[in-house]
Amino acid sequence: MCYFHFLISILLLSIFNTSSLAAPPSYNVVSFGAKPDGRTDSTKAFLSAWANACGSPRAATIYVPPGRFFLRNVAFQGPCKNNRITIRIDGTLVAPSDYRVIGNAGNWLFFQHVDGVTLNSGILDGQGTALWACKNSGKNCPSGATSMGFSNCNNIAINGLTSLNSQMYHVVFNGCNNVKLKGVKVLASGNSPNTDGIHVQLSSDVTILNTRISTGDDCVSIGPGTSNLWIENVACGPGHGISIGSLGKDLNEAGVQNVTVKTVTFTGTQNGLRIKSWGRPSNGFARNILFRNAIMKNVQNPIIIDQNYCPDNIGCPGQVSGVKISDVTYQDVHGTSATEVAVNFDCSSKYPCSRIRLEDVKLTYKNQPAAASCSHADGSASGLVQPKGCL
Repeated sequence: MCYFHFLISILLLSIFNTSSLAAPPSYNVVSFGAKPDGRTDSTKAFLSAWANACGSPRAATIYVPPGRFFLRNVAFQGPCKNNRITIRIDGTLVAPSDYRVIGNAGNWLFFQHVDGVTLNSGILDGQGTALWACKNSGKNCPSGATSMGFSNCNNIAINGLTSLNSQMYHVVFNGCNNVKLKGVKVLASGNSPNTDGIHVQLSSDVTILNTRISTGDDCVSIGPGTSNLWIENVACGPGHGISIGSLGKDLNEAGVQNVTVKTVTFTGTQNGLRIKSWGRPSNGFARNILFRNAIMKNVQNPIIIDQNYCPDNIGCPGQVSGVKISDVTYQDVHGTSATEVAVNFDCSSKYPCSRIRLEDVKLTYKNQPAAASCSHADGSASGLVQPKGCL
């Protein structure tokens, strides 16, 4: 009898282990009606696949096979019943070619209130060229849609994704925590307006690694409320560089702190390492910033702090920035400037930049030492610093 009970126990344990180790459910968008022809509207199919994955109590996978899948604006809403959803994309997601279809939607692909989503590989084709042409012509056009936005999300991973020709920003994180991007490519024309590669704001613990960004605006833009941001091994160009800001647009604004930008290359960009703030009152700040190991190749403004940002001279003439900038280190920065002034610290007259450090900086202009310009900036220089510091 005891032996019989022992066998029953072993059998039940085996059944339990087998069921608990069963493969997580996988939802192929084609099985929900998606068509890989680049023309058929597959929006409902993707939403159905998401509803199943989000509603699963166990980890789940959404699979997008090879082919081109046409999507209108899609909102992937949470919270979900599990915090392990993987979206594997072997194909291309295609936005409407008529920019008016999603041009005022804000986002094309939008994740909100989700926890534990991983996106692997795939291509996002924003088809933004027609909207860029509209904007560059001076006509009245929609603002455009961000290709992929995340709002109030946690534990997000993006691996090997390619974003092409976004109407506006390529990837945006707003109010997110614990985000990691690796091996991402952003590709758009140098004359594509407002197409920031990766934008981070009101978010913490974001890591961007091994990324290539070619676009018409900032390669990475860092907005108010960003903390503990790590950027490493990024190639930028064309584009407007890696920018903290613009900050100080609002009087009451969260600050930026603990940002590391390491091992980056800028090729033919408008800026390299930039901090900018509006020339108007604000209680914002930027502090504890480290720029380390940067290579400049024919960059117009390799190192720049601009606290007199005032586009179209509207809303700020005659005012000064209230944003306090402190503890910013530029370490091991080398290369060539496309303009004579390679280091430009144009800080607030009311709240001068403080504890700015230059360590081992060598920038040239036309094979000669470049120049530096400082206004309301205090700090120090160590090691070989060229141009000679004006701090």
